[in-house]
Amino acid sequence: MATTTFSSHNNMTSTMALALVLLAVLMGTSSAHLSPNFYHNTCPNLLSLVRAGVRSAVAKEARMGASLLRLHFHDCFVNGCDGSILLDDTPTFLGEQTAAPNNRSVRGFNVIANIKEKIEKICPGVVSCADILTLSARDSVVALGGPSWKVKLGRRDSKTASFSDVTGAIPPPTSTLATLINRFNTKGLSPKDLVALSGAHTIGKARCLFFKNRIYNETNIDKSFAKKRQKNCPRNGGDDNRTPFDFRTPNLFDNNYYKNLLEKKALLRSDQVLHNGGSTDSLVELYSHDSAAFESDFVAAMIKMGDIEPLTGLQGEIRKVCSRPN
Repeated sequence: MATTTFSSHNNMTSTMALALVLLAVLMGTSSAHLSPNFYHNTCPNLLSLVRAGVRSAVAKEARMGASLLRLHFHDCFVNGCDGSILLDDTPTFLGEQTAAPNNRSVRGFNVIANIKEKIEKICPGVVSCADILTLSARDSVVALGGPSWKVKLGRRDSKTASFSDVTGAIPPPTSTLATLINRFNTKGLSPKDLVALSGAHTIGKARCLFFKNRIYNETNIDKSFAKKRQKNCPRNGGDDNRTPFDFRTPNLFDNNYYKNLLEKKALLRSDQVLHNGGSTDSLVELYSHDSAAFESDFVAAMIKMGDIEPLTGLQGEIRKVCSRPN
């Protein structure tokens, strides 16, 4: 009798354990469920479709590569890499796109929408917008001469977005080093990840509004560099005029960004603070002369960023159209 009871108890324990494992898989508990081969059987042409869409967009406008990379960053930093930034506002819904760090700044939505439309024709209801955005960020880096890496896939799309969560998550261009380290730390990213990911500013442009105070009032800036930037960014007006982050090779993904910091030629305050007598100086100096170290650490940091709070299993949904929930 005792043996039977023990056996039954064992079976119940095993069944409960199995049920808990199954529940964890279904609900999705972490980035552990992401895999580069997630769509291998369900949408085998996914990678080539995204790559072609990104290459075409970047060929038309090199800046689009930087825009797609930034779109992914702004998505991941606000409640995880869930495609929430892609949701348009409606009369009854206020999403992330018009929050201060994003308003009239984030772009590339049409590129993601076009890629999604092509994918839906051959793999309907299978691939998430969050994954398309993550792949597009990688393919943008590659299209502009940067490194490649295997992107983990299997994210699902959020059904909503939060306007109010954006400002507290995205570091402003006026950030101190302490603020940057803190904001990245809350996302599980180290100071090394911060410095490596900041190297994305080797491509793209910034609006005059975001660096005007730096080129007119700050002292830790090369004077001739500041004066040249002032021509396209007057004290009054011109807020929407854009200037490349990296004046050397603005459309090439390389390590010149770090060389600029050593010469006090960073466009944004939040870039120059990475090399301003603080704890991250040595990393900037390393990346400035060792492009292989920069690329390796950048890739590792991008993979970590892509792991921030993904929706997996039965969480969220697979949107049919990226700009609205199903």
